[in-house]
Amino acid sequence: MLKKDKYTLGEKIQKTTLELMESLITASFVNKINKSAHLDDAAAKLDLLKLLIRLANDLNAIPSNKYIFLEGKLQEVGRMLGGWIKSLK
Repeated sequence: MLKKDKYTLGEKIQKTTLELMESLITASFVNKINKSAHLDDAAAKLDLLKLLIRLANDLNAIPSNKYIFLEGKLQEVGRMLGGWIKSLK
C-alpha cells in the first residue's frame, strides 16, 4: 500500500468519525421526532467506519493490536447506539 493511499484512507476514517460524532451530538439535542433520523444516520456512519477500519487492517495500514482495540470500541458504541434507538421505539 502506498503512503498516499494510507493517508487517503486515514483521512476518510477521520472524516467519518467526525460525522458520526456530529450525528450523535445533534441527536442528543433535537426533539424525539427528529432524533430517530439522526440516530439512523449515526448507525450508517458507524457501519461505514467499521468497514473502513477493517479495510485498513486488511491492507496492513494499522497494526493488528490497534485494529482489535478499535473494533472493540466500535462494537461498544454500536451496542450503546442500538440501545438508544430501541428506547425510542
